[in-house]
Amino acid sequence: MNPFITKEHEIFRQKVRDFAENEIKPLAGKLDEEERFSPELTQKMGEFGLFGIAIPKKYGGQGLDYRSLVIAVEEIARVDGSQAGTLAAHNSLGIAPIYNYGTEEQKMKYLPMLCRGDKIWAFGLTEENAGSDSQRTETTAEFKEGYWHINGAKMFISNAASESSAGVTIQAVTGVRKNGKKELSSILVPKETPGFTREKITNKMMWRASDTGRLFFDNVKVPAENLLGERGKGGKMMLETLDAGRLSIGAMGLGLAQGAFEMAMDYAKKREQFGKPIGQFQVNTFKLADMATKIELAHNTLYKATWLKDNNYAFGKESAMAKLYSSEIAREIADESLQIHGGYGLLKSFDIERFYRDQRILQIGEGTSEILRLVISRHIGVYD
Repeated sequence: MNPFITKEHEIFRQKVRDFAENEIKPLAGKLDEEERFSPELTQKMGEFGLFGIAIPKKYGGQGLDYRSLVIAVEEIARVDGSQAGTLAAHNSLGIAPIYNYGTEEQKMKYLPMLCRGDKIWAFGLTEENAGSDSQRTETTAEFKEGYWHINGAKMFISNAASESSAGVTIQAVTGVRKNGKKELSSILVPKETPGFTREKITNKMMWRASDTGRLFFDNVKVPAENLLGERGKGGKMMLETLDAGRLSIGAMGLGLAQGAFEMAMDYAKKREQFGKPIGQFQVNTFKLADMATKIELAHNTLYKATWLKDNNYAFGKESAMAKLYSSEIAREIADESLQIHGGYGLLKSFDIERFYRDQRILQIGEGTSEILRLVISRHIGVYD
């Protein structure tokens, strides 16, 4: 039992685990092989109550805490990274900014359908020349005659290109500050807006059954009321959103590590060489012990960070640490699990092959491991 997790959390975990085992796991390998995003499975996740977990019931959410969201992502990632990616991105990057910064009118317009899972929403930050350095955003939004006129493009955007996507919250340059730096704002862009086109990104190594897209804005015009939050506060809002989003990516790393560990345990007990199960050889026993230790440490780090958020304490440093550590141990455990599987681990008929590919994005998305070390360095006072 983890001190940051209650009995109610564990009951919720078991419900999500049952859903993941029964509804997602049987389809995961096939969807990955076909590189196919499933609107039907996404709708099922919505109907089950996995969208809007931490959003009040007033707006169609479940009214639970952020730990419940982290647990849900963790349990889905335990069986499939693609569906966990859809879940994490929609909740923490799609829904959360609208709830946290939107007007009451915006919340009532978008949140109920997004919490039901009728549609999903995207978060458009990354561009070809702007990733870790979000100040290099080149997409522009000029305000004139009551409308925002948007031009530019976005890259590597989750939940953005399928028919299930209802739109995207983008960061755009809306002016220049007195100090010469870009003024960045956030704007809601529904998918049916003229001039807004989307392109599915294919041939991915990882999350092959998730929806990832390129977005193009050619004189896209949206009304003034589509501004999300205050003008010029987009950069701050995006960074605050990423602080919370890192907890869900940490949950993906933890869940993937748990799934890979369970595969390794099962295979080590069944596979025999030299007259006994390979799990009885000390070299593999130590591998499994190290995996279990890393998972325990990731649990403690992630759940503490999430508890801090739920109780309105500062959690930026802890979320960076949790995401960094969980994504790094996901890589290490997936690698060691594949090693225990030997040659069989290289075959697509074994789930560890998919897990080995899926883990790789976790050290890149929502803050690379290098950037997270920079964030942590600032928090601990290495430099300003």
